[in-house]
Amino acid sequence: MEHFVSALGLVVAVPNVIAMFIGSLLGIIVGALPGLGSVVGLTICLPFTFGMDQIPALSLLLGVYCGSVYGGSISAILINTPGTPQSAATCFDGFPMAEAGKADHALGWATSASVIGGLFSCVVLILAAPQLAALALKFGPIETFALIGMALTCIASLSRDNMAKGLLAGVVGLFCATVGPDPVTGDIRFDFGFFALASGLDLIAVVVGVFALAEVFSRVAEWNRIPIPAVRKAGMRLPTWSEWKPRLGVLLKSCTIGSAVGILPGTGAATAAFISYAEAKRSSPRRDGMGHGEPDGIVASESSNNAVTGGALVPTLALGIPGDAITAVMLSTMIIHGITPGVRLMAENADAVYACFIALIVINLLMGVQGFAVAKLFTRILRTPEPLLLSAVVVLCLLGTWGVRGNPFDLVVTLAFGVIGYVMRVFSVPAAPLVIGLVLGPQFEMSLRQGMILTDDDFLAFFVGHPIAVGLFLVTAAILVWPVVRAPLGRLRARRATPKSP
Repeated sequence: MEHFVSALGLVVAVPNVIAMFIGSLLGIIVGALPGLGSVVGLTICLPFTFGMDQIPALSLLLGVYCGSVYGGSISAILINTPGTPQSAATCFDGFPMAEAGKADHALGWATSASVIGGLFSCVVLILAAPQLAALALKFGPIETFALIGMALTCIASLSRDNMAKGLLAGVVGLFCATVGPDPVTGDIRFDFGFFALASGLDLIAVVVGVFALAEVFSRVAEWNRIPIPAVRKAGMRLPTWSEWKPRLGVLLKSCTIGSAVGILPGTGAATAAFISYAEAKRSSPRRDGMGHGEPDGIVASESSNNAVTGGALVPTLALGIPGDAITAVMLSTMIIHGITPGVRLMAENADAVYACFIALIVINLLMGVQGFAVAKLFTRILRTPEPLLLSAVVVLCLLGTWGVRGNPFDLVVTLAFGVIGYVMRVFSVPAAPLVIGLVLGPQFEMSLRQGMILTDDDFLAFFVGHPIAVGLFLVTAAILVWPVVRAPLGRLRARRATPKSP
């Protein structure tokens, strides 16, 4: 209790409050601008923390981190362009809701789900950091391979209307993930003689092309055949309790998945969002509407990717192991300010740790309030005449894509995948499986290759001495087999329920 009171005093100090406010607001704006993302936002702010005290410096970066994860949903909903890869799954239902004139409602679902997911992860971080960090250590390459394999089943879930086309798109995404350096040997693969492909295909460039530019090309191609959409409502409308009540199961399940995935080093919020979306697509009573503007899809994606924020800090704080570039920046900031993460952290810097916990809670609450103002600002663009709006989207996408790596070739990739995305729409090939394959492919390959090295190229050894992996493999098999079994079971039940004629 003494440490908690002391930490609370540190958090409510004026410099720290200002740092939290600026950090979360900047994070939302950076996240909403396609191509920037969490790492860029944190990197921009990092030099400013050198002259700051411990707690304000950490609060500033925590604000940018949490805000950027949420901010990506704004552009995903309004212009079908995820501001960050973490919000790619939000496009599937967020943009259809905006097209239907419910942009304010979609933003309300995204904001409330993001805040709840973030607060859920704070509770997990506070109560279970040491125990969950120990569990994360049990996830080696084989267990991670099994987890990513389970996540890839969402390709089948999203391709029920046309399984062949969906699986083809997923395979293309997995192939695109292999372009560039080999994760083990470093050899360059599938560059086809082009030096620019030696570094691989940038995820942001592909996502922006497949979603945003494909949408622009589609609207231009059908300019005279479809009416210009009506002006959508500006601002934000939070869902009511009656709307939330039937979706509490999806919310709780997605928050749990996000926190669990966040604890595993190297997985990330994009993986959590796709896993949660796939699970909602499999189990939600409203799954038939997902992909066409169903709030369950937004709840699953946004609550899960925001729940990753607290979970990702578990191995960083408890073990000193950064799971990705974001937590690596956080880790370096702590070290610069004299805080050494690891098993002795709570004993040596208890006040700072509790201050971070409290700041994270305040930032998530603050993020929800700031979301109202920022959403109202961003939805003003929907009142712009469509030709100007589409032109602005193209310019914004190209600038954002170029800004990620400063590589002009990424602009070519964006335009190419914009054309590919448009062709996919013409032939009714879903784009989501392609993005899922590209997002999950690198980690899937890396964990498989590492696992094969550990077992001397014996894949069957994955099933021996790895109970967690075996459990995940069984869950994956059940997910794939259940749709096949469910159809005849449904027909059997219908036959039994039909009264026999006398």
